[in-house]
Parts: sequence; C-alpha cells; structure tokens
Amino acid sequence: MRISMMIILSSVIFNLCLAEPQALTVEDLWGMQRMGEAVLSPDGERLVFTVTEYDMEKNSGTTQLWLVDSNGQNLKQLTRSGNNHTPRWKPDGSAITFLSDRNETTSIYRLSMQGGEAQPVFKSPVDIDNFIWSPDGSHIAFSARVYPQAESLQQSAEMDKEKQESEIQAMITDGLLFRHWNHWTEGKRSHVFVCTATGDNIRDLTPGDHDTPPISLGGGQDFVFSPNGDELVFTRNIDPMVAISTNNDLFITSIYDGQITRLTANPANDNQPLFSADGRTIYYRAMERAGFEADQLDLMALDRGTGVATNLTESFDRSVGEVILGEPGETLYFTAQDHGRVRIYCLDLETRAIDEVVSDHVNSNIMYDAKNDRLMFKQQAVNRPYDLYTANPDGKNIEAVTQLNQQKLQNITMNEVEDFTFTSFDGKKAHGFLLKPPFFDASQSYPMIYLIHGGPQGMWSDDFHYRWNASLFAAPGYVVAMVNFRGSKGYGQEWCDAVSKDWGGGPYKDLMTGLDYLTETYDYIDRERIVAAGASYGGFMINWIATHTNRFKALVCHAGVYDQVSMYGATEELWFPEWEFNGTPYEDPELYTKWSPSTYAENLAKYKTPTLVIHGQHDYRVPVTQGFQMFTALQRQGVPSRLIYFPDEYHFVTKPQNARLWWNEIFSWYKKWLM
Repeated sequence: MRISMMIILSSVIFNLCLAEPQALTVEDLWGMQRMGEAVLSPDGERLVFTVTEYDMEKNSGTTQLWLVDSNGQNLKQLTRSGNNHTPRWKPDGSAITFLSDRNETTSIYRLSMQGGEAQPVFKSPVDIDNFIWSPDGSHIAFSARVYPQAESLQQSAEMDKEKQESEIQAMITDGLLFRHWNHWTEGKRSHVFVCTATGDNIRDLTPGDHDTPPISLGGGQDFVFSPNGDELVFTRNIDPMVAISTNNDLFITSIYDGQITRLTANPANDNQPLFSADGRTIYYRAMERAGFEADQLDLMALDRGTGVATNLTESFDRSVGEVILGEPGETLYFTAQDHGRVRIYCLDLETRAIDEVVSDHVNSNIMYDAKNDRLMFKQQAVNRPYDLYTANPDGKNIEAVTQLNQQKLQNITMNEVEDFTFTSFDGKKAHGFLLKPPFFDASQSYPMIYLIHGGPQGMWSDDFHYRWNASLFAAPGYVVAMVNFRGSKGYGQEWCDAVSKDWGGGPYKDLMTGLDYLTETYDYIDRERIVAAGASYGGFMINWIATHTNRFKALVCHAGVYDQVSMYGATEELWFPEWEFNGTPYEDPELYTKWSPSTYAENLAKYKTPTLVIHGQHDYRVPVTQGFQMFTALQRQGVPSRLIYFPDEYHFVTKPQNARLWWNEIFSWYKKWLM
C-alpha cells in the first residue's frame, strides 16, 4: 500500500513538472497571493508582510500576516482569523502589532515572538485605520474616523449606533466633499489619537472639523513621531472648502499639552513628513502650484531651528514617491516614476547628488537595514507579481527574498514588456510598451488591443496589475500596446502638464500617431483587427475616439467621462476639473464644451464603432450617469453597444466574480467584432 501511494505521488509530481505551458486565465490571476505592506524587524533579521488571497466561489478574500527571515528562510503564515493588516513591529522587536477585524471593530492586536495567540492591545469602539509606535515604545498614535463633536471614541461609536438603528436614513450636509471616492463622509472626520502602549489614556491630538490625515492627496504616512517621542507631526488641510483645495500642510503638536503649530504655509500640497534621526530636520514632499493635484512633488528639508525649507530635488525632473532614511545624516532613499518604471534613488544629503540604484521594473515599500547596511524592497513586473528583494545600498547584488507564487507561475507563459519610442505629431518623442501574446510566432499575424491609461496624469508601467493586467489582455492571442501619451507621469513635468486644458488634443494625437507607428513598424500586427480599451480618463478617451475616428473594430469604456459639465456637478474633488478646464463651467464653459464627447455625439452614428460601456454605482469620482449617458447616445443612434452596470462596485471592479464577468465580457465583445 505504501509503495503504491509513493508511485502515485511520484506520478503526480512528474506530471506536474511536465504540465503543458498555459496562457494566463482570470482564475490564475485571482488565484495569486497578493503581497501587501512589508515591515523589517528592528534587528533587520525578519520581515512581516501581508498576503491577500481570494476565493472565487466564495466571492471574497482575506488578508493575513506572514513572516520570513530576511535571507528568505523560514517562511510561514502567522495569522488565520479575520482580516489582518498594517503590521508594525514593537520598537524592541519583542512582538508584532497589527490591525484586525476579528472582533466587532478593527482594533490593534499584539502577537508575541515567543508564541501564543494574538491579544488585543485594546478594543477600540470604532474602527482604527492606521497606527504607529513612538520610537521608545511607550506610546501609540492611531487614526480613526469619528464625529468631530464627539468627546470620546465611545461617544462617536454610540452616535454611529443610533444613526444605524434610526428609521430615518437621510443624509444631511452643509458643505461639499460630502462623499469621496466610494463612500459618504457622513459628517465624520479622521482624527489622530495617542495612547499608552497598553491602550490607556486615549487623547485626541487633532480635534476639530478637519481630516487628519487629509481625505485626499496625502502621502504614504501622514503622521509621525519625533525621535524622542514627545511630538507628532501630521498633515491636514484647514481651508474652508476642501473640495476646491489641494492645500495640505504640516502641523506639529506635543503629545502631552495638545498645542498645535503650523509648520508650512505653502498654498499647494505638502505631505508625508519624516524626521531626521537627530530630530533637527523634517523631510517632506511639496508641490508648487495650488489647485493642481499632479504637480511635481519635490523633496523638502525643513530646518526646525531656522524654520527654513530647502528643496533637495530642485534639479530632479520627476515626482518623489516614498522616502526613507538611509545612513543617518548622510543619505535618503526614495522612489520615482520614470519611463514606465518605478526606480529607487539615493540622495546624498551633503552634495545633493542623486543616484539611481534600482532601475528595472516597479519597486516600492523600500526599507533600509542599518544593522546590515542593505536595502529591502518589493518588486513586480508585467509577468510576475510582487515579491521581496534585497540589494546593496548602491543597488548591486539584487536577490529575491520570497517567491510567493512560484508554483502558480511555473506553467504559465507570459512575456516581458518591450519598450518602443516614436516621434509624435509635433516632433516630440513619446514612449510606450508592447507586450506579445504567449506562444508568439513572428510569422503569424495578431490582432492588437490598444490600452489607454487613466489619470490623465497616470503611467503605464512594467507592473503586474490586478485589474488592468496586460498579460491577461494578451493571453487570448492579442498584441497589447500601451502608450504613455502627454500627460503621463515619469517623463518630466512639462510632459505631464501638456494634457491640462487639452484633453482631446495632444494626447489623442499622440495615441493616433503611436498607432500609425505600431502598424507600420511591426508586421505581425494585423492593422485591420485593432480594438481599444480604457478607464477613467482612458474611458473618456474611448468616448472621444468613438466620436472622432473609425480606426478601431470595437471599444471598451470603463468608468469614462462623457459630459464634462454634468461631470463637474456630480464629482467630489472639484479642484481637478477647475484646474483641467480653467475654472467652473458656469464661469468659463468653453473647455468643458470643447473637451466633452457629448458635444460630438452625433458622430457616433457616423463612425458606428461597437462600444461596450461599463460602470459601477458607487463611483463618485466619475459618477455612474456618465456611463448611462454614453450608452443612451450609442443606443439612440443605432450604434452596436452593451452596458454592464455593477450595483455593488465603484471606480474599480473589486469582487472576484464581478471581475471574472468583466474579463469574460470584454473578451467576448472583442471576439464578436473581430470575427
């Protein structure tokens, strides 16, 4: 019996090893383990990180904590109950603390490195959104959404309960930004609280009718302790109408007396504070132009003694992303988008020289291990999800620490992206990516999907995107092309600026010129079988294409803008359209009309490009009526069209079965019109 079982097991293993290579499927994509936030232990020897896994049949996912030695050994799952995220090491390394929803609210839990079950640090009556430890481990600062008039967390929770149990569910508001992204604000504000390490003596450090951290345009971490733990620096916007303001500023307060002092007076966006090791300097990111959310983010150094802020990246024509301390007083490390990659850079604080240290793919979650003098970070590429990596401080000797999805990936064939550059309509160079289908044969001819990114100040990158996954688009046998048209990030601020007030102008011409280049350069692209898809601004561009050309056999518009005037009246962040279209539509309607696909809707009947329209009910950035209006115009003029309406989704499609439907409908739509 034992011998028979061994033979069967050996046969299974042998067959697995010889399994035929396959193209990526929707089930494969949703079967991947998705790595989230990672944090390095104080001694640099271990990493704790989150992993989210989805169950297609249950139509849900869970997030758990995992632990691995920094050399890649002893990988293990730490938690199994509830959803667990936001891991934070206790400063002495004795325990991992994290947020968990395993009881009625999301609270802070503690898991000893000596073993045993996780225990609550304290049971919060309201959900906690984020938290950090003071450097000496004596205090915890955490953020939570509360009613600003409530005198305690408990009172805010009681107000919530009373509202939920009321027969009246009306929403009443006296100001704008009453809803944001995918939720109603319901009169609540995010506040930062401080308590002792055991959860006692909870105090609100940021009282008042303001969001701390800010509701929008914040950084990766917008409240931090000073090195001695006595002060807290935080980001907030105190302008009277936040819906038209990008004016986040830095403030500082003592954790004992609650006196708040404003540190920055820049009318544009300041965020993501970071103390130097000696506490004398506060580093932060800052924009220059008020009201422009896609302005370049520079790295600033605020001298606490003089109050003078110095721009450390004035000559660096890219936006600064994450920032961490390197060698104390000598270096900072940061990320920045560049030509479809997210690279890691090192800034010498004395000379202000900036060196590129990790160049390839998309890198994030950077950590500096001072005890072992090395970098730790996450990296992903178009053909592989995130894993943890380590490298020397100069970026040499990059090695993988984890390979979470190795078994899942070993029989899936995906190609690497290829760069291409072309001369656009006005002589400027534009860059893009080309992805060949699996099992590519250069002697064959392939249909092409032209993907158009959102933003518009976004960027196609060499990443394993879980919603707009380029490899999955390529899997049925498509060439996938992605152009970073003007407006895209990662090519300098001048290129980024060029989309504003010109939505359907230069970017559209870039895309059409890029299409010409692709069809003339690559013989394996079938120029008679080209389709396109885009979301958000990319959805706007699909609607623009539908009213301006018949070059595509079929189109897919997800969460796309159709009518700029009605969009302005229903979206939430008004600074965005007011910057992009030079004011309000009732003060200066010219650009709203000029760059509305609705203005040219009669051309839909002229070009008759079959169009699939997709929208979610809880999309408050591009409200669902934009999709309804586009579909109505298509139907009214007899253009082949279909509407997919998700009553339970927002700007993104986030549920596994909805995502499966989304992918299958898109592929069916393309197949129907490419036959």
